[in-house]
Amino acid sequence: MRHVKALLIKFIASFALLYMVLAVLYDMSFGTVFLITLVVGVSSYLLGDMLILSKSNNIVATIADVGLSFFFIYYIGSVLTYDGNLFYPSLISAIGIGLFEFFFHKYVYTHVIHNENVSEDISTRNLRFQTEASEELTPDFKNQKHYKKKKKKK
Repeated sequence: MRHVKALLIKFIASFALLYMVLAVLYDMSFGTVFLITLVVGVSSYLLGDMLILSKSNNIVATIADVGLSFFFIYYIGSVLTYDGNLFYPSLISAIGIGLFEFFFHKYVYTHVIHNENVSEDISTRNLRFQTEASEELTPDFKNQKHYKKKKKKK
């Protein structure tokens, strides 16, 4: 359920951003924007959020998501539209998605990835070990029964 919620948040935010940039500013059709959002959302969630973010940090995952978004927006846009240059619309859209992804990765890490890895809750770097010393560590032979018996026999 956590993955579905995260994918839904990502899809809605990405669709709103891509619709504003691609459809309103660059006159791309609704279906094309919807398809681009679907492909970019699912691929960047699987690659950027689940794979790269869980193995590295937020910055690396954001840079990977920007590159992946740029590639998919440029490629799908050039295949499905007849407009000339899609470099600047793809670049603006990818940077906007990157800004959103920077904050979205914090949500994914705390609510999706961190909840799956319960064993990571305890950080071994912050444990404070303390030795315990007590009187039992140095035996007192005078109070032991077998010591008293041996002493009386002699």
